[in-house]
Amino acid sequence: MRRTPIVLALVGVLALTGCSSSGGEGAQSAAPGSAAAPAASGGSFAVITHGGAGDAFWDVVKNGAEAAGKQYGVKVTYQGDGDPAKQSQLIDQAVSQKVDGIVVSMANPDALKESIGKAVAARIPVVTINSGADSSKAFGAITHVGQSEDVAGRGAGEQLKAAGVTKLLCVVHEAGNVGLDQRCKGAEQTLGGTVERLQVDVANLADVTSKVTAKLQSDKQVNGVLALNPAVAVAARDAIRDSGAQAKLATFDLSGDVVAAIKDGEILFAVDQQQYLQGYLPITFLTLYKDNLNTVGGGLPVNTGPGFVTKDNAEQVAKLAEAGTR
Repeated sequence: MRRTPIVLALVGVLALTGCSSSGGEGAQSAAPGSAAAPAASGGSFAVITHGGAGDAFWDVVKNGAEAAGKQYGVKVTYQGDGDPAKQSQLIDQAVSQKVDGIVVSMANPDALKESIGKAVAARIPVVTINSGADSSKAFGAITHVGQSEDVAGRGAGEQLKAAGVTKLLCVVHEAGNVGLDQRCKGAEQTLGGTVERLQVDVANLADVTSKVTAKLQSDKQVNGVLALNPAVAVAARDAIRDSGAQAKLATFDLSGDVVAAIKDGEILFAVDQQQYLQGYLPITFLTLYKDNLNTVGGGLPVNTGPGFVTKDNAEQVAKLAEAGTR
């Protein structure tokens, strides 16, 4: 994959940061691939997310995890379920299978706490990704990989304010997802206007279009829409067309359709958390932990975003999206 040299360089830097001038544990370790690197011993890692089947965002996460597995010669299995109870069951299954590490997204941390606790008690290292950063360390994960949703939300609010938005519709597509609420709150902090939430179901995109259309027709003061998911963004774009509204649209996260809409001027920007890295880096970190007891982050999250995709860079990103890495 095109990212591999970059990520390997990053891994080398991360490994070296564990060394000190006075020696000690880890002082002689080196990046994988060097003469002094520990020999990879294989392994089996389970990636368990709250993403539903066919979700373009999570497909890219899966691509990243599988690419890392191939790179390091380890087995990677990917499963996703938006139901927290079923996600917990998948974690329990991975524990019973005695995998060497678990990667898990925590849209609903409280619902997963017990299952993650079982993994930690079984001495299976856990890396959390995407959401639930505030609970990651407390639950015993060795690190969290993702973006600060508060920071990302504030960045989105700033850009929408600059575009003239004064009343914003924040479209929430997963009930109980703490990260989505943080995005809306962040946007509210910097917009300087009114932010209203609209609850929709990501599994019913036709209904998303219908609900956003109805809101835009009933409240003419809404002049901005912030989607928190690329599929919802496309549905919201259709709603703006259907309603005849002049509302400006922005979104979180990327898909090929979103990038095309940015190029065409239908979406102002996308907040990019580089989800490929949310699959790739945890497998890298777990491999380093298994083979060399390296940990990354020092108790702080490893941030993969936010970045912004606009009309200025959409063409470049489109080529990467086609390859399944953005």
